[in-house]
Amino acid sequence: MTTVDGLWYLADEAARQATQAYHRTADAYDDDHIEHTYRKRVSRGRFRTLANRIQDSGAPYGAHTLVYRDCGELLLVRHEGVDLWVLPGGGVDGSESFREAAERELEEEAGVDVTYEGLAMLNRVEISCSGCEMWGVLPVFCARAESTETTISDPDGEISAARWYAPDAVPEDTRDREDVIAAARETVV
Repeated sequence: MTTVDGLWYLADEAARQATQAYHRTADAYDDDHIEHTYRKRVSRGRFRTLANRIQDSGAPYGAHTLVYRDCGELLLVRHEGVDLWVLPGGGVDGSESFREAAERELEEEAGVDVTYEGLAMLNRVEISCSGCEMWGVLPVFCARAESTETTISDPDGEISAARWYAPDAVPEDTRDREDVIAAARETVV
């Protein structure tokens, strides 16, 4: 890392924003939620991109929603960009709150009506590159489905499917599979 490229400064500023976003979110949702720490090693270019996202909102990967229906099944979407099943969610646009971003992304990626019930997870994502480190938050909200018929209208074209799965049938190729299953078991009663 050199001081010429300013990556250290960008990382420092991003970490400050992440700290503020974490406390703002934790204070807004004082209900019980799960917290995990994920560690990612990325290239310099990706590090810069994620640092800019964190500087803007505090979150490198936006906000997501753990949606369940009354029978206990979870909603997952197939993200072709990462070739995995994931919780619906994505980036924060402009001045959106995390919850607003999660709601918009859920509408685009699955089109189901839900009632939000709070925060299921408030995760920490630690990101490193060439000796430089920063972190950001990854909020996951919990919502009960009011409708279960899915409709994908993803403007990015990254989502190819939206399906319901019982916790014991969550596909092996699901991002953070064990954490999703654990959160579902703890959150969905």
